[in-house]
Amino acid sequence: MSQTEATPRELELDEAAVYDEFVRRGWCDGLPIVPPTPERVQAMLATVSADPARPLGLMPPLWRECTVEKIAVNTVMAGCLPEYFPVVLAATQALLEPAFNLYGVQATTHPVAPLLVLNGPLAERIGMHSGSGCFGPGFRANATIGRAIRLVLMNVGGGWPGRHDMATQGSPAKFSFAIGEAEGVSPWAPLHVSRGFTAEQNVVTMYGGEPPHNVNDHVGTTAAGILNNVADVAATLGSNVGWYFSQSQLLVVLGPEHAATIASDGFTREDVQRFVFEHARLPLGRLKLGGMWGIHDWPLWMQKVTDESAMLPLVPSPDDVLVMVAGGPGKHSAVVPNCTFSRAVSRVVDGA
Repeated sequence: MSQTEATPRELELDEAAVYDEFVRRGWCDGLPIVPPTPERVQAMLATVSADPARPLGLMPPLWRECTVEKIAVNTVMAGCLPEYFPVVLAATQALLEPAFNLYGVQATTHPVAPLLVLNGPLAERIGMHSGSGCFGPGFRANATIGRAIRLVLMNVGGGWPGRHDMATQGSPAKFSFAIGEAEGVSPWAPLHVSRGFTAEQNVVTMYGGEPPHNVNDHVGTTAAGILNNVADVAATLGSNVGWYFSQSQLLVVLGPEHAATIASDGFTREDVQRFVFEHARLPLGRLKLGGMWGIHDWPLWMQKVTDESAMLPLVPSPDDVLVMVAGGPGKHSAVVPNCTFSRAVSRVVDGA
């Protein structure tokens, strides 16, 4: 927002005209917004103990100061209920961690967006959807929490399409990208537990990801059969994942039916991670056909490979394959490649 213009709370407009004015000033994502009146912003701030003026850090790419109050303003605009605010605040703090590399995520030509995954009892309490169509429309918590993150990235960080956000084509995930995990039907511990938290903790995990890549397998009856399809979807010439190998991660979102089949074959989460790590590979000769050849950031051992039939991995280790369960009935799963230079960051939702 321009320092020479009025802040949202100073606008003397009928609410019906606020949207038009915000569009004119470049303060929204193109969709209608909820006017951030002082009362609505205060309702958000009342759900956390943090000082509204507390600076959380500088948000790239314009390196503007990100405060608790600024996050609350954008959370109101997105249509969130006040009880969602602790999630948005924790997620923003995770994005500002150096490991996430928000500057790279915001400014890249890659169609990447921060995916928010909420785990713990809070997810069910606020209605964070993890079932059928969880990546799509129809669920207020998912839609508005994800949108709040995007508005913060645009209005505070300055990540505007074609102006600091240089994504060549972008993606629908840049409107909203937030889901829960179907913990109740997962055969394994939830994602946040695999990352060192307890099941009772409420945790957001922020992952810089592409839109979901569908894995369609209606005939697989074994873990290996389904996971071979997962690995094949992940290992493509157009994927960015393997080109910045030293920092790459891969998120596998298994549908409940696929997860049940895999678990019934005796596979643990660690087995899934190891299988995908070992099979999501391409031979050196094929990698040389891709448009990223020559600009990769591989470790020395990979640079020294000369056998064109050698199968090179996409990520450094099995631990870099993140696994969770979400979705409804149907034999589909998803692969979410990351943006290669960003690492997933998890953070406890304070006070929730």
